[in-house]
Amino acid sequence: MNLPGYHSSGQFARLAGVSVRTIRYYDRQNILKPSYVNPSGARFYTDSDLARLQQILLLKYLGFSLDDIREITIGDTDGHFLKNSLMLQKKLVQDRIEQMQLVENAIDNTVRALEKERQIDWSHMLELIHLTGMEKSLKLQYQNATNISARIRLHRDYSANRQGWFPWIYEQCRITGEMEVLELGCGNGALWTENLARIPEDAKIVLSDISEGMLRDARRNIGSADSRFSFRVFDCARIPFDAQSFDLVIANHVLFYCEDLPAVCEEVRRVLRPGGRFLCSAYGKDHMKEISDLVRRFDSRIVLSARKLYEQFGLENGREILGACFPAVDCLLYEDSITLDRAEPLMEYILSCHGNQNRILLDRYKEFRSFTEKKTACGFHITKNAGLFVCHVSSAEKTRNLTSGAARKDEL
Repeated sequence: MNLPGYHSSGQFARLAGVSVRTIRYYDRQNILKPSYVNPSGARFYTDSDLARLQQILLLKYLGFSLDDIREITIGDTDGHFLKNSLMLQKKLVQDRIEQMQLVENAIDNTVRALEKERQIDWSHMLELIHLTGMEKSLKLQYQNATNISARIRLHRDYSANRQGWFPWIYEQCRITGEMEVLELGCGNGALWTENLARIPEDAKIVLSDISEGMLRDARRNIGSADSRFSFRVFDCARIPFDAQSFDLVIANHVLFYCEDLPAVCEEVRRVLRPGGRFLCSAYGKDHMKEISDLVRRFDSRIVLSARKLYEQFGLENGREILGACFPAVDCLLYEDSITLDRAEPLMEYILSCHGNQNRILLDRYKEFRSFTEKKTACGFHITKNAGLFVCHVSSAEKTRNLTSGAARKDEL
């Protein structure tokens, strides 16, 4: 039987350079289903299936398990997601290359030391070799990068406020020449890549994140040759800088993830100079509420986030939390909303959430897509309830915690 645009299992396997047995195995594992099954049970595949198989094989090569691949590629049958997914896979490959280059350099250094009969630091070699087995961290990095990109695209492409979140945040920073700035939890560096032309040439900006993978993304996106930026990995509850080191500290949608929020606030207060400011964003309880309502109507078991982050730190309680450390706190609201008439960006956002949705939707993806298409066909409105707290350090405050700051640095 000849179906234009379709390949039999054998033809598909030959195109992909794998065995028919492998194709059948992926089918049984519910990771690569055929696009068409005829009444007699024969399976047929399309070029879109070939693209999905490429992703499966690449992720498998990078060390992901089939369970991991099944979950993180749930939406990749849609062409809308394919380019984004490929670009993120490219970043994974770049990270693995960087890791292997570190190991190669360590081997070269060890060989040179042996030739010169110097003492070998085998512990350092073993530490670097462990980088080649980073499947778990690669999975986490892939998911983090996917999630951040999906959320940025939804807000960037469909928000009513055309200024955009990152340009608005940057405007509130009021960065002038020679200011020293620290960003906590910089993610992929979007705050700076969207405002590069506006940053003074003599500003000094330290970007930090607890994730080395996120910091690598930020460095790539900004460019390592830009002398205005430096990059540091650390936990924001233990900032490795002297007291009064910065004029401005920024935490964009970060504080609600912090386990010890009072310690973070104390650290920020410690490293700010007199007259300095702390800008930290948050959202309120109504933020994106229509999306949660949508998925619950489809399946009441779905929870997009196991934690209500706005209860940890949000617009409703942020001023009180910050007020324990900063006597002067202002709150600025970002007026915005989202209206969609397409299902794909909404589905991409939903699949990026930290809840249980991917496990539940795995076997109901096409049904969920159809449901979402009907809900967005006549326009789908999404409430946005986000803003920024601006904390001020008095210019009259000369020396707060200077000695404790030096002690803290010594501990690090």
